[in-house]
Amino acid sequence: MSQPSPDSLHDVAAPPAAGGIAAGTSERPDLLKDRTSGLSIRTRRMLQKAGQSIEQRRADEADRALAGIGAADQRHPETLRLLGIVRHLQKHHAEAIQLLRRAAEQLPGDALIHNNLGSALRGAGDLQAAEAMFLRACEINPDLAAAWFNLGRTYTAQREPGKAAEAYARALACEPRHMRARMDHAATLVSLGQVDAVVAEYRRILAQTPDNVQAWVGLANVNTVRFSDEDAATLSRLADAPGLDQEQHTLVRFVLARALEDQARYEDAYAVLTMANATMRRQVEWDAAGFVRNNATYMAAFTQPPAHAADPQLGREVIFIVSLPRSGSTLVEQILSSHPEVEGANELSDLGEVIHAESNRRGTEFPNWVSDARAADWQRLGQEYLARTERWRRTRPIFTDKALSNWRYVGAALAMLPGARFINCQRDPVETCLSCYRQYFGKRQPFTYDLTELAAYWNEYDRMTRFWQARYPHRLLDVVHERLLADPDAEVRRMLEFCKLSFDPACLRFHESTRAVRTISAAQVREPLRRSTMRADRYGDLLAPLRWALGIEQVVSS
Repeated sequence: MSQPSPDSLHDVAAPPAAGGIAAGTSERPDLLKDRTSGLSIRTRRMLQKAGQSIEQRRADEADRALAGIGAADQRHPETLRLLGIVRHLQKHHAEAIQLLRRAAEQLPGDALIHNNLGSALRGAGDLQAAEAMFLRACEINPDLAAAWFNLGRTYTAQREPGKAAEAYARALACEPRHMRARMDHAATLVSLGQVDAVVAEYRRILAQTPDNVQAWVGLANVNTVRFSDEDAATLSRLADAPGLDQEQHTLVRFVLARALEDQARYEDAYAVLTMANATMRRQVEWDAAGFVRNNATYMAAFTQPPAHAADPQLGREVIFIVSLPRSGSTLVEQILSSHPEVEGANELSDLGEVIHAESNRRGTEFPNWVSDARAADWQRLGQEYLARTERWRRTRPIFTDKALSNWRYVGAALAMLPGARFINCQRDPVETCLSCYRQYFGKRQPFTYDLTELAAYWNEYDRMTRFWQARYPHRLLDVVHERLLADPDAEVRRMLEFCKLSFDPACLRFHESTRAVRTISAAQVREPLRRSTMRADRYGDLLAPLRWALGIEQVVSS
């Protein structure tokens, strides 16, 4: 759940009041010693005011301060730098880049300007150019923590967690109390499977700042961590702390519920979860009835299989993994990607984006255009998807795509990519819904904050995947999580055979894989399989309404 941190404005602005940060050597060391050298006292004061506003993220206020500077001083590199930062914060990236390049031309050896220029380039989406600027800043001044931190964020955006972890470590070596670097470092280590280091990092943060909500959330998302009585007490205090906003209170309650579970206080945990989920449900928009109607429209469009791409092997490079959240899809992907021929690409947005782009081109929503699409159209769409995902086949011939929305698009995907295979990850419905209910997803999964709506969503997923299975029985394989845990050898062999892959024992040692995993199950798939992950029975009759909504009559008494 960790989100990329914004550029820290110590890293970005360096208020002129403090003389700025001398950024290594330069052809103009006098300017680096005092970033406002040569400027009038009035201009220095205005730059100081602008710098303070930038630190507080009040970009428009800083803009007004800089607008009062005379024409001659507007060309000064420090004025250009601060104005470039303001434009970056205002998301006027092209202008920000232009201003910062002008400043860099005057001071080509200024690490701080290169750092700011890198941020502007990253804001514009040019990650490679941003990386080059941050590397240059680090080269000029290896002690500038900001540049290492921003380099780490850029590597994270480029999905290079190994390099990102190294950059964050360098930032922390320069500035051990850089909390955002430490948070992002921990999140990156999760994806790399360095679970012990992750826990140590979060505990280090909490030792210094015990009220750090994001650190508690990060620790909870490791999922293999057990919280102590002391942790539960701290979280109970934080849940009602007056200094937190509503989002922070909600986040703390999701973590507190985990801690109470670890103390076997299930009634208390359920009460806290109910409160946290109710708060989130009031903040999200979810039209359950509209969702059902849309799904019915999707299935009606594919009652008779449409035309499909002329090449029956198109898409043989793709294994789609479909599921609801918390249903074992990350585990299945980890198993498959342990095979030497398979690259695990995690959750990709490309399939939905290709379909959405075609809807825009035709001027009508999907699936209204399905009946009009011809074989050549589906071939074109399939080739577009493969072109967009080419990077995942650079080292291995096959890749997985486990986007959580793909279960709704199976029919379209098979028309586009008739050679593709689908693995449908299923888990006990009560366990699936409870696991979702226990997890904070922000606003990305709005159906997860009400148990009745969760049950309705699961029922829709089950109905639609049965529909696809009936029409494409040789392209869709059901993998039941509980069976995989009970007999991994047989189930892994069955999956590999379905995917036309030779058996490789590495797939049974998936927890030894060093690939990066970018989901909340990242730590769990680094462990050998556990025989059972059942949790619902511990909540007993508290989950009776959920079982009823799912159509399951049995109620377990606590």
